Amino acid sequence: MTGYIHSTESFGTVDGPGVRFVVFMQGCPMRCLYCHNPDTWQPMIGEQRTAQSLIDEYLSLKEFLKNGGITVTGGEPLMQIDFVTELFTLAKEHGIHTCIDTSGITFDPGNTKKFDKLMPLTDLVMLDIKHIDPARHKALTGQDNRNILAFAHYLADNGKDIWVRHVLVPNVTDDEVYLKRLGEFIAGLRTLRALDVLPYHTMAKAKYESLGIPYPLGDIPPATKEQAARARDVIMKALYDRLSHKS
Repeated sequence: MTGYIHSTESFGTVDGPGVRFVVFMQGCPMRCLYCHNPDTWQPMIGEQRTAQSLIDEYLSLKEFLKNGGITVTGGEPLMQIDFVTELFTLAKEHGIHTCIDTSGITFDPGNTKKFDKLMPLTDLVMLDIKHIDPARHKALTGQDNRNILAFAHYLADNGKDIWVRHVLVPNVTDDEVYLKRLGEFIAGLRTLRALDVLPYHTMAKAKYESLGIPYPLGDIPPATKEQAARARDVIMKALYDRLSHKS
């Protein structure tokens, strides 16, 4: 089996615990307005790699990958779930920590067979929740969020560690009402291990220009680290308030 790979990164430090080997996979059904990898949208293009070749590349670097492992991202890596399953099967033969950075958009609660096969091979899921409100999520990404939220519950119900990621975009996702709702939602995920609120940046503008794609967010300014920190505080307060109310 081969997978369509956009690129690999040898020393990733923001894609899971430790220093990691990051595999950027090709193809994504989402069209997030703030996407910084539009060159990964189209499926079935890019370099075709075997799972073994990626493991070999990891092993050639492992002495530098301190307390890390392999993270698959994209694009949307679970568009190629069979390939990820094969890759993680080989990874586990070498005792490698495995992580998926995903939007969860490909999850179907009515047909979890392939996910049931992959999850025992997966140590951590970094789940990107773009927006908690269904209508605003669709406006932001072109997709409904129902199955994404169902995936979050599926992960928790199966004891899978979750890191939630949320991008703070001025005038788009920095609404306190929805930040509180996000906090209340993730309070119900018993395997939540971390929350990252990431400030939106405009570094992808040049990439859009080179691809001949209009930049969707126009002149919306980047978010500051301070704004992201305040948003995280709002989410975490709502989370703790919900947990306190339950107890």
